[in-house]
Amino acid sequence: MLNLPHDLYTAEQTRELERIATENYNISSAELMTRAGASALAALKQYWPRAERILILCGTGNNGGDGFELARQAVANDYRVMVVQIGDDATMSNTTAAARDALVATGTEIHRFKGKLPSTDVIVDALFGTGINREITGECKTVIQAINQAKRSPVLSLDIPSGVHADTGSALGIAVKATISLSFIGLNLGLFTGDGPNYSGKTHFDSLEIPSVLYKQCLPVARRVSLEKDGARLAPRERTGHKGHYGHLLIIGGDHGMSGAARIAAEAGARVGSGLTSIATRTTHGPLLNLARPELMCHGVADPADLAPLLRQANALTVGPGLGQSDWGKRLFEKAIKTNLPMVVDADALNLLSKNPQHHEHWILTPHPGEAGRLLNCSSKEIQADRFNAVKEIQKIYGGIAVLKGSGTLISNGEPPTRLSSWGNPGMGSGGMGDVLAGVIGSLLAQGFPLIDAACVGVTLHGMAGDKAAEQDGERGMLAMDLMPHLRHLANLIF
Repeated sequence: MLNLPHDLYTAEQTRELERIATENYNISSAELMTRAGASALAALKQYWPRAERILILCGTGNNGGDGFELARQAVANDYRVMVVQIGDDATMSNTTAAARDALVATGTEIHRFKGKLPSTDVIVDALFGTGINREITGECKTVIQAINQAKRSPVLSLDIPSGVHADTGSALGIAVKATISLSFIGLNLGLFTGDGPNYSGKTHFDSLEIPSVLYKQCLPVARRVSLEKDGARLAPRERTGHKGHYGHLLIIGGDHGMSGAARIAAEAGARVGSGLTSIATRTTHGPLLNLARPELMCHGVADPADLAPLLRQANALTVGPGLGQSDWGKRLFEKAIKTNLPMVVDADALNLLSKNPQHHEHWILTPHPGEAGRLLNCSSKEIQADRFNAVKEIQKIYGGIAVLKGSGTLISNGEPPTRLSSWGNPGMGSGGMGDVLAGVIGSLLAQGFPLIDAACVGVTLHGMAGDKAAEQDGERGMLAMDLMPHLRHLANLIF
């Protein structure tokens, strides 16, 4: 992960930061455009030092102005530059028109799109930036299709890949597949959640030298989590510590045919430091689940009465891995949530909750988009269209902490800023990965972490462990248990 700011902003907030810089600090829009052009030129030199031909596609808004200014500076640096303008001059802002005129004054011709793009070393996408919130159609759609079909030419997108909604990360019908995205002034939320990570490539950021005090005047809508910022409670343990100091985690789940889910969650919890880890599962599974991991304590429970003594011994619960939706699972879930123990509600426990909604402040809900859709009585597609709003709505209805899993996992306690994890990779799209996360967060709760800290640190450890596993052996074929050694290592990092 590149060294990026942790704070994330909406498009409106970024425009507000720019307005304050212009009105209160005498930094003109033209000057900011000049700085953006210089930043983009530096990115070209850094990533494609042998490039000679640059194709720059410019819209008529300020994003296009950044493109025109980049073109002017690139010409001055002896690049062979071709500029294609999309959109009518009549819709062009004054600042953008001035940048365009300065480029024309160098003798550079402005071209129109003729249905295909010429061969080039690098394509620069300066079409829309953060200013678009409608579906891409017509000529613009054709242009983006042409960019994405130019497989041999890397793409530098200014602000955000054109077609990606800056606030939700949703692709607006079609979007540019960037190699590098260069975000200015305020790092956009949409680069990191929804479809954004699929289009943004490597993300870079440049504040364009606006005064740092400006950021204190605009509360970020979201903040990226990290162990450096959120993992203080993972500090080295006292030399006199013992298992009684580190909590007892109880995993409730493992219906017929799904015993592995509870087993995975339990080992994940143990690997990040719970002093004791138990599993409450089907009676047929009780004698079997710890054969390969004898440190786990396994208990067969036939009904809620069998669960009562285990609940009294526990400091935190993870309810749901492999729980199923039979009468057995339903009754255990109902018994568990009547306690005041901090708990993680995952998998089938979420599906049971969606059928009988309740509001509690002592739990962390960890739905994937399908489960989130059931919790909000909508489709997973609707969840993905605005993940940021969805996680806040889940938290509002059900209370506690909501963790919306997926690319750009979001964490909400109902107060700004929403937290976001930019860790993780597609290799983690396999069975059992959610059980790992549920066990990790449950373990942190058992160790005494407050709910929001347990969620943020747990999601971070989980995503980073997945990235370490992918780095070691690749994404394809990654299994949930492959994360275990990395979880232990990451939970012991000292900052």
